[in-house]
Amino acid sequence: MRMYIQRSIHEHILKHLGRKEYTIITGPRQCGKTTLLRAIYNDIKKLGHEVTFLTFEDRDILSAVNRHPEEIFFFAPRPDHVGQANPSLNNIRYIFIDEVQYADDPSNFLKYLFDTYGHHLKIVATGSSAFYIDRKFKDSLSGRKRVFELKTLSFDEWLLFNNMHDLAEELKTIRKQKGYVSARFRELLGLLNEYLIFGGYPAVVLERDKQEKIVLLKEIKNAFLKRDIDESGVSDADKFYNLLVLLASQTANLVNRNELANTIGVDNKTIEKYLYVLQKCFHIDLVKPFHSNIRKELIRMPKVYFKDPGMRNVALNRFFDLNMRDDTGALIENYVFNRLSHLYDRDIIRFWRTADKKEIDFIVSTSFNEGLAYEVKMTCKQGHSISERTFSLAYSNYTLETISYHPDPMCVWILSL
Repeated sequence: MRMYIQRSIHEHILKHLGRKEYTIITGPRQCGKTTLLRAIYNDIKKLGHEVTFLTFEDRDILSAVNRHPEEIFFFAPRPDHVGQANPSLNNIRYIFIDEVQYADDPSNFLKYLFDTYGHHLKIVATGSSAFYIDRKFKDSLSGRKRVFELKTLSFDEWLLFNNMHDLAEELKTIRKQKGYVSARFRELLGLLNEYLIFGGYPAVVLERDKQEKIVLLKEIKNAFLKRDIDESGVSDADKFYNLLVLLASQTANLVNRNELANTIGVDNKTIEKYLYVLQKCFHIDLVKPFHSNIRKELIRMPKVYFKDPGMRNVALNRFFDLNMRDDTGALIENYVFNRLSHLYDRDIIRFWRTADKKEIDFIVSTSFNEGLAYEVKMTCKQGHSISERTFSLAYSNYTLETISYHPDPMCVWILSL
């Protein structure tokens, strides 16, 4: 059995376990949710707390909770001293539930337990996209849960999963020390290139043979995308998949819903549903434009990025090395978006584009009317483009920097971000 490699989100979830709100772990299929849940369960168990691990893939448990939420206590201890304002840790019962979305009404199940047992019962659960798509999840559990999204592996985690702990430490040093250029930058860039081709699904990362990596990615695409389609109620799987391929070919570009609808042969309402499902199933992100009061800047179309580059590349069946590709720039920009999403709240990341097509790749508003702006380039070029000068004049409180694929002290190196 392979030793558990701690994910970066692990400590954040542990800190949340002391809070009353239920802890929900969600994310794409095959990203390691069950492994993470078991690891945190073991942490709590070692501390001596009353904790039970259940999976709703067990038909007996599932049938019971579908009859009534109270029947969960046929499989786990019922909380004592219900009604006590501030129960001691010894009186809190923890129930870890894998695949909670299999319940007939998971939102109502969790709401009932939360409202009935309060501080005395803490639920930590994994829920797939089928659970997250359900709009009742947001409405009925408002104020009763916090959602943690487990992504596929970041590049940092990719290094650890490949047992490259020295390079993972080197990457930390690069990020901490501004202007530091590693003597191992070529080695790191070569590994980053592999990451940008095959992505961060754990099973794919752990596979050493490149042809087997492709086979695994195709299995993930075919098997799990089919389940996403089935569980989300998509009626035409072929057109849904055609949209995924189209979006993959348009990575880092504007999403024109009218053009997509015409190309695929569906109406705009169907395109909206498909885009919603792809987002809620953790395959894509749509980044909104950065708006101001300048009317000519009001470009309303979002830009599309893939949460995992492996899923993007398998949709296109494109696994060439980066130096043989015509879409390297899109892959690099996609990586920067995913890195920014690890550093900042996803909702504050935007892009800037004017009606006359001046554009800055990423705007991060860290507070009102100020923040950071990034242009992504293959190489660090001296001087500023017309777009950069125009943006800086209009938004002097935003620090504008160039992120360069190749290391250069005049720009932010992609791996120092």
